Amino acid sequence: MHVIVIVAYVLVMLLLSIYFAKREVKTNEDFLVAGRRLPGVVLAGTLLATWVGSGTILGGASFVYQYGPLAGIIYFAGAPIGIIILYFIAGKVRGLEKNTLPEILETKFGSTTRLVASIFMLLAYAGIASYQFIGGGNILSIITNLSEGSGTLLIAIFVIFLAVTGGMFSVAYTDLISSILIVFGLLLALPFILPSVEGFSGLANELPKHQLTWSGGLTVIQLIGFFLPTLLLLMGDQNMYNRFSSAKSVSTASKSTIGFFFGNALILMSVIIIAASAVILYPSLENTDMAILQVAADGVPVPIGSLILAAAVALIITTSNSFLLSSAGNIVYDIYARFKGELSQENYLRLSRIAVVGLGAFGYFLGTFFPSVLDLQMYAYTMYGAALTPVVLAAFFWERATATGALSSIIVGGSATIIWEQALSKPLDWNSVIVSLPLSVFTLIVVSLATSNKNKISQQNNNKSIVK
Repeated sequence: MHVIVIVAYVLVMLLLSIYFAKREVKTNEDFLVAGRRLPGVVLAGTLLATWVGSGTILGGASFVYQYGPLAGIIYFAGAPIGIIILYFIAGKVRGLEKNTLPEILETKFGSTTRLVASIFMLLAYAGIASYQFIGGGNILSIITNLSEGSGTLLIAIFVIFLAVTGGMFSVAYTDLISSILIVFGLLLALPFILPSVEGFSGLANELPKHQLTWSGGLTVIQLIGFFLPTLLLLMGDQNMYNRFSSAKSVSTASKSTIGFFFGNALILMSVIIIAASAVILYPSLENTDMAILQVAADGVPVPIGSLILAAAVALIITTSNSFLLSSAGNIVYDIYARFKGELSQENYLRLSRIAVVGLGAFGYFLGTFFPSVLDLQMYAYTMYGAALTPVVLAAFFWERATATGALSSIIVGGSATIIWEQALSKPLDWNSVIVSLPLSVFTLIVVSLATSNKNKISQQNNNKSIVK
């Protein structure tokens, strides 16, 4: 039953992708930002589905399974905070009518910042696409005889195919369906899961003591190290900005964040409860990424489990699509066209599709270097959050930020993440955001203030485009 439902839904996604590829995708703007004509309901759905992928269903559930529901609330709290901040940015982004986030940064900080931001963005997004592939492979391994590795390869191939064909149109409309399915699937599971663990009182009595504390047994520094990457990624995520740019109007872009906020809240509440229940129902899971998936596979009635698994696969696929599409835009618009000059719409579209294939292959191989979804998730989120988010927020909210300060901040934040994670192997078991974010923000502030007089005239002109 699980396999039939998942295959049926994936076929629907495939048909929709082919339909939109033939009917709607005529230019590269159609491919990357849906021709800037998505309605509010579809926009809210695609924002939600883009954000809720493996990072929530696998990585987030793994965190709750290991450290408990209270610590899980802190872990997930970055998302609603970030969505509130995005409400005040969404309309400005739509008004700029840009195709990529580095294009927006160029408006204030210049072309060199755009190029460097694109490079670090690609390093982060390849990692995020990679753990989506792994998550999809994990789901397939539960319900079929495929190994996790074979499932990951199969998901990667399918994701690349969908991204290459329909672009943002197919992603957005399948996202809407997927977000509705996952919300209702998780909510329908709760009445079956909670009685099986004797309700909230059963959770309070049966969970290990350290999982009933707000820290979950982590130090304060370690807990902050898990909270910050999620918040930082959401506030600066190019996928969010691409979707705001896809809205049919400025007001549509702003209002879409309201539906995004409430849909995300329902999903996070359900994930925390179900993952905490999995601690009692499956106390010896070898792979903690599987907490939600194991419950869906055999802890609820088959129709509900099938619904959750199908929606989970769909969310992982569409989230992967989003990151590949977004990264393809960086390669074509922010890097290739910078050196080759303007291209025809046909060449933009062709190169974007080639870039999707290359990035998908790179993301698949990157997954072999990280032992779990949660590890890869924290690395990718921090690479993006520390290197780019401070500069993105400064572009919208700080008039005195300069091009030199922005460029220095991106290089310092991204380099610190790589050194801490790879060269030093996470000293003290701290996630790299604890080190790289303060260094990035400090560099941005100090260098901007030191160079503000030299750049004052040009900055005043650029600020009118974004900050005002």
